[in-house]
Amino acid sequence: MGDTNLAQAVEAANDASAYDTNIKFLLADKQILARILKYAVQEFKDMAIGDIMDSIGEDIEIGAKALDAGLSNLGRVNVSGTEDNIPGEGKIFFDIRFTAYHKKMEMKFLINLEAQRTSDPGKLGYHLENRIIFYLARMISAQKQTEFFHSDYDNLKKVRSIWLCLDNSEDGDSIEEINLGRNTVFGNKVNPYDIDLMRGIIINIRNGETIKDSQNTLISMLEKLLSNTSVEEKKRILAEKYGMIMTTELEGRMQTMCNWSEAIKEISFEEGIKEGIKEGIKEGIKEGIEKGIKKGIKKERIDAIERMIQAGLTKEQIRSCGYTEDEFAEAENVLCINA
Repeated sequence: MGDTNLAQAVEAANDASAYDTNIKFLLADKQILARILKYAVQEFKDMAIGDIMDSIGEDIEIGAKALDAGLSNLGRVNVSGTEDNIPGEGKIFFDIRFTAYHKKMEMKFLINLEAQRTSDPGKLGYHLENRIIFYLARMISAQKQTEFFHSDYDNLKKVRSIWLCLDNSEDGDSIEEINLGRNTVFGNKVNPYDIDLMRGIIINIRNGETIKDSQNTLISMLEKLLSNTSVEEKKRILAEKYGMIMTTELEGRMQTMCNWSEAIKEISFEEGIKEGIKEGIKEGIKEGIEKGIKKGIKKERIDAIERMIQAGLTKEQIRSCGYTEDEFAEAENVLCINA
């Protein structure tokens, strides 16, 4: 019996050359999303995995075109905009965005899921918590004329922004929440109205090859899913330990589109050193290694832009990832020459 889309996605994500581009559509599998909701979003914790999968809508949106548009015989993404564009406020692009309807609570949730390479403010240039609040605010304000009309503010849907941070140390596995609270700062008035509209959830995943299994089920599963373990071992662990189905009976649809933000794997230290050694032979070891690393990084950046162009990303999306106008023009020129 052939592998399902989940099994194929695991294989695709394990390919080093496409690892980062595949993380997003791998996470968008309903089996993965259901477990994230169960163990990270309070309202879903008492629901069975199958019921959560059924609650997830068929509107899963991922940032850009899939690497393999025909990957699944179970259905694909209904391609609609993960771009949020409010006049005068600029554009933002969500990694994965979907809805879930909690039948028992008779409540619709609007959810976005982001995979974040680092949460270090020194590397980001800002504190991730502020970005999360911004995303939550946009998910609330975007409901005007879609989820509610005129002054019907009581029809606002709850929003949950979930962030997987992948760079934590050995003891850094944790789940955090950012929410909207209410405090009486004077007097004794009690207002029981629930204002839990916005909640940010940070799931801290550890890196490293020797870490012990996390005591948290979700973190343990995600660390296995995103580890460098062999494909067959991953499939075995996900099936045996976490109950995931790798056969064609997989429920739901894998909706495959790659993420705009971190689509291309950064050049590794090893690759840079190899480039440096080649240059070192020609121009002297020390100077050559420095030049080689720079050339290797430049080549990888140009290659990354080429792959994003081929994947269907726009110039604006690519520029928003930190690439320059000159780099984009060079990549376009290379593609034209090789066409």
